[in-house]
Parts: sequence; structure tokens; C-alpha cells
Amino acid sequence: MQRIVVLSGGIGGARFLRGLRSAAPDADVTVIGNTGDDIHLFGLKVCPDLDTVMYTLGGGIHEEQGWGRAEETFTVKEELAAYGVGPAWFGLGDRDFATHIVRTQMTGAGYPLSAVTEALCRRWQPGVTLLPMTDDRVETHVLIEDGDGGRKAVHFQEYWVRLRASVPAHAVVPVGADQARPAPGVLEAIAAADVIVFPPSNPVVSVGTILSVPGMREGIAEAGVPVVGLSPIVGDAPVRGMADKMLAAVGVPATAAGVAQHYGSGLLDGWLVDTVDADAVKAVEADGIRCRAVPLMMTDLDATATMARAALSLAEEVGTA
Repeated sequence: MQRIVVLSGGIGGARFLRGLRSAAPDADVTVIGNTGDDIHLFGLKVCPDLDTVMYTLGGGIHEEQGWGRAEETFTVKEELAAYGVGPAWFGLGDRDFATHIVRTQMTGAGYPLSAVTEALCRRWQPGVTLLPMTDDRVETHVLIEDGDGGRKAVHFQEYWVRLRASVPAHAVVPVGADQARPAPGVLEAIAAADVIVFPPSNPVVSVGTILSVPGMREGIAEAGVPVVGLSPIVGDAPVRGMADKMLAAVGVPATAAGVAQHYGSGLLDGWLVDTVDADAVKAVEADGIRCRAVPLMMTDLDATATMARAALSLAEEVGTA
């Protein structure tokens, strides 16, 4: 049985994983989920990326949005607003509240996030082993102008959801990551993997945050297996979201080749770019990373499964080189 490890953010990673399950139904897939987006709201611990993967693979996601629950209602949100309790910009639905209440009760009782995630997944049966990158608290903050000539740090969710990345980001800081440790099972899954995949998730605040946890990069390098990625940039623009704003904050061009170079040949063995970016293949390969151009738009399950098969094929190619 092929053992695949995927470092995943939210929407893009979750949709890719659905295609991967279809492409390799017999594979043993472990997902290391980003927790840098986690935030505490209304006294509850919210893990957006873990939940998006869990809901998407478990059949409970709001398909059009790509996040949140299907058939959601917002009575609690409306009641909180009636009391003047915010923030109003982060809309938790009633069904979603239940997940966060269970998680907060369990963490309050002393269970680590990895154990809580395992318990939540028993309901959703996502068909993969979903592990948080760490049980420790890590929160991604973004440095922006404060309006008075200085700068201030805001939580990534405020930058992404409330501000819609409408102001320049001067730095991205995964607060607490330098003191964090990989969650139980993470390094073991990496060491036992046959292939490691970076899906088309945000390379700075999703995959990048996972890689910022001490021991993660070293574990991947020491695993000695093919590491392949799929570009989240198609035609010099993010397929979804505002990854270009995050790349600019860390000085990386928002191009398919730029993201590959950001990861680097010390980490990445293979890289898939979209056919519209075929001219990037030569530049990526000049940096020592095997590169192929294939369609990378996740328009439906079949297209996504084809992408996943291309990634596994490239991993086999670099593994036998």
C-alpha cells in the first residue's frame, strides 16, 4: 500500500485531497494540516483549515464557498450581533459552532489538539489520517500599516477575512512556531512515507507555516522520498484567494516558477505547473527541480483526480531517476 503524506491548508488542499482519494483509493494518506490560521472566537477554539479538510472529505462542506457547513444557518451569529458582541466579520454558522464547542470542551479537559482532531474525525470519516501540524498554539500574524505612520500586527484571519488582504502585508509571522513541536504521529508519518505532496495550498501561510515548525523540514529532507508540489499560481495569479499578497510580503514573485524557487531544490524534487505556464518549466528545472506542465484547474473531481495522478507519476519519475 502506497503511503502518501500531504501538507495541507484549507480549501485548495481539501479539494486536492478529494481528487487524490479518487486517484489512489487504496493509498494510506496522512494529512498534516495547517493550524496557523487557528483563532479563538467567542471563547471557542476555531481551526479553519483542519475543519475544511474534515468537512470536505466527510461530505459536510458548503460546496460553493469551499468552507463552512452545507445547509448552514446563522441564528447564533445573529443573536450575538443583537447583543453587540463581535467580531461580526467572522461568520460562524450554527452547525459549525457545535464542532468548535466540542473541540473547546475537549482541549479544556486537557486533551491535545491531535486527540481532539481524531475524535472529531470519527464522526466525519474523511478517509485519511488528519493530523494537526502541532499540538502547540501557533497563530499567524500579518504586519500592516496602522494608519498613523507606524505598523501593527493583526491576526491572519483579520487580514484575510475582515480586510480581504486589501492593504499591503509587510511581514508574515507564525507566532509561537519557533517553540512548537510536531504533533504526535507527524514525523513518524513523514519518515514512513513513499511520497510527500505539497498541494496547491498557499505556500506562505499554509504549507509555509507547517514547514516553520522545527523538525518539519528536517524530517522531510531525511525521509529520502520524492517530494512533489503543484503550483497554486496559474498564469501569474492565484487560482483562489490572495496568495499573491502573501508572496509579496516575503519577497517572492507570484509566478509558478517563483513559488518553486521559494520552496527550493533542497526541499522539492518535482513541481507541476499549469499548461499556460509551460514556459516556466525550463527555469524551474534549471534550479534542479523536475518540472512538468499539466492542467491544474480543479474544475471537477475528475480534473482534480487527473492532477493527483500527475503528481504521483512525477513522484515515481523523480524517485527512479
